[in-house]
Amino acid sequence: MNKTLGLYLHIPFCISKCAYCDFYSITDDSQMQRYADALILHMEDYSGAAKNYYVDTLYMGGGTPTSMPKKMILDIIDGIYSNFNVLETAEFTIECNPATADRSLLSALYKAGVNRLSIGVQSACDNELRNLTRIHTFEEAVETYEAARKAKFDNINIDLMYSIPEQTERSLAMSLQSIVELEPEHISLYGLKIEPNTPFAESADRLALPDEDTEYRMYEQAVRFLESHGYRHYEISNFAKPGKECLHNLRYWNCEEYLGLGPSAHSYFGGRRFSFKRDIESYIDALENCGSDVEIIDENYEIPPTERLGEYVMLQLRLADGIDTVEFERRFGISFERLYGKFLKVYIENGFMQKRGTRYCLTLKGMYVSNYILSTMLDFDEQAYGSISTGLDK
Repeated sequence: MNKTLGLYLHIPFCISKCAYCDFYSITDDSQMQRYADALILHMEDYSGAAKNYYVDTLYMGGGTPTSMPKKMILDIIDGIYSNFNVLETAEFTIECNPATADRSLLSALYKAGVNRLSIGVQSACDNELRNLTRIHTFEEAVETYEAARKAKFDNINIDLMYSIPEQTERSLAMSLQSIVELEPEHISLYGLKIEPNTPFAESADRLALPDEDTEYRMYEQAVRFLESHGYRHYEISNFAKPGKECLHNLRYWNCEEYLGLGPSAHSYFGGRRFSFKRDIESYIDALENCGSDVEIIDENYEIPPTERLGEYVMLQLRLADGIDTVEFERRFGISFERLYGKFLKVYIENGFMQKRGTRYCLTLKGMYVSNYILSTMLDFDEQAYGSISTGLDK
């Protein structure tokens, strides 16, 4: 048994729903106990399929996992260890929002094996937190962070956002300074996106958002500041002290296997991609009544070789190290430069990409417009595959 697996568990509960968030979550806590039991049943269903794997990364996200009572969370964690071969050295992350976790809960999580905490701070400016409809103040965020340190957590991520309503380059600088002074091991920096079917989408024309040029300057400002304080910019939105990169997320970006359980959770497991419907009622009913996930599968398909290639390009170019052309040809039997040469030349000439040895990687400017670059390259795949598919499909 030498295969490894990442395990993701979705906890779809929040005390309140933020106006910008499109992740699947609900505020009705009456379903918590039934959901915890259903999630454990689902783990039991997959324990056989995963018996030949060692779980080396675990991640409980949401939603807000720490909005659940302590006993329920600990029961779910017990379910993990009862059903999967978890390595003693596994990275085990749980997401936590300020005002949903005290030292007692954090200490219990640490003793149960959780060794990495991700705290959703978002801003150090209370007016910006109110604009995001967050339910905490920055002072409460600091209290949660300090409680986590007292609970012995020595690997903490803090989530920050830029392009927040009413945010300025100066207020972002204040947030960055305040967060760096806390000395977390990892910082995730996300630009606010107005997602469809959210309250922010309905009021987008009334939001005081930075313009596009200001948004780019904010991103550049944040990257330069964090790098100058010892945080390596190892992925488009992620920064880490040496050796503190998020191993679970690296599994996604390196196209390694992971199993996601819970409504809206996605998996890449056993050569297939599948996900579960964004519906907690259906999820609980299916697990309670027949122990089968057939009714709650949203998508389920085997990944064809050409799609594997496209996913690899999309995910690897998110990383600062980019794509190694030698490794690419070893995996796919095709030259990366032959396939994408016309794009590489243009992107390098325009400062969006650079070549370092055998690697192609996005520059800071390229990372900021990565969605456009990647969609253009991957749209081209459909045309290029006709001439190379014979080799890929072997």
